[in-house]
Amino acid sequence: MPGGAGVRRPDHQTTTRPPVAEGGPEDGPPSAGGGPPEAEPGSPQPGSPQPGPRGATPPRPADGVTADAVLAPYLQGQAGDFLRSLRLHREHSAPSDANGQGAEAAARALRRSARRISGSLHTFRTVLDPVWADHLRTELAWLSGTLAREHAYAGRLTRLLEALHQLSGAAVPAARGTKPAATKSAGAGASSGAAGPAPDAQGRAALGVGAARAGALLERQLTLARTRAHSAALQALGSSRFHAVADAVALLASEVPLAPGTTGRGAEALLEPAERAEQRLIGAVAALPPDASAEPYNEAQDAPWHQTRLLLRLHRYAHEVVLGAADPVLTGAGHALDLHRDAAEAAAAAAAAARTPRIAPATAYALGVLHADQRHEVEAARAVFRETWPYAAAMTAP
Repeated sequence: MPGGAGVRRPDHQTTTRPPVAEGGPEDGPPSAGGGPPEAEPGSPQPGSPQPGPRGATPPRPADGVTADAVLAPYLQGQAGDFLRSLRLHREHSAPSDANGQGAEAAARALRRSARRISGSLHTFRTVLDPVWADHLRTELAWLSGTLAREHAYAGRLTRLLEALHQLSGAAVPAARGTKPAATKSAGAGASSGAAGPAPDAQGRAALGVGAARAGALLERQLTLARTRAHSAALQALGSSRFHAVADAVALLASEVPLAPGTTGRGAEALLEPAERAEQRLIGAVAALPPDASAEPYNEAQDAPWHQTRLLLRLHRYAHEVVLGAADPVLTGAGHALDLHRDAAEAAAAAAAAARTPRIAPATAYALGVLHADQRHEVEAARAVFRETWPYAAAMTAP
């Protein structure tokens, strides 16, 4: 294992280190995908860089501390948070809570705990009963993903309507008009509404005509999707599958099933899987497409960035388990990846709306410009990630 031995070498530097005084990051916007990846991501290729912060001292477990004494309280604490959030969600879901804000906050807290339990079961599977861990992780990923969709659709609609409002009152940047893919990628209707680069005045006029209709179309489509997601969430929370998950989490709050032979093992047993999670993240960052080969309107290039975001989340949770707090050095990078995900999904929603049959050319044009705007937001988020990623050597690996 490339990570385990490295933690114990005094000369090896890793990102798994004691938190600094500034404190750890908060969770970003919830992912529409919910929990961590269902299948364990691949390890980095041999020879992947293993950079770390200058002057960092690798942490060592305190003498006499065991793995179960570290992992069990963390999982039990998250299970307790899950159960409290579930109780609050039931209380605020009553008809007397007209605005629904309490239920929404409780659902976010419920997803937060579910993600942390699921991510920890994924990373520290070798320390836990593997059959139990795999089953509960899968069920929590299902629950988190189901509950996240309603919030994701609402956030996407807000983002797109705000972008439309800003774009309709300003000139269309030339950079967006010079790439045919900016309109073609948003669908055939969009390309018919914008045959080529338009002068600023002409572009503003065309965008002003179509922006209101484009906003209304997006609102109809995403509100319908949100309503369906809300119904699916309510159905899930009332299902026997969910009650089985809640029962399993309630048992976890009192007892953590460990792998045979884990009880009494030193806490260093947790450092090896935590460092593997770290090395998978570093390998994924090193494998990201370089800026020189990036194609702004090639959505296929989004996948490795989304995977990096999931791996960063797993690393953050592993850091919380081992050291009690998330790594604050990666706060900015994690936020940039959240923005990347949001912009990519918003661009996809604009493109899907532009493929609606029989929409007016002005509406298609506005959706094409909106799609291009969100793809440029994707590019901007990638640039911010590269600026805030603290281990620059990993970004320049071949």
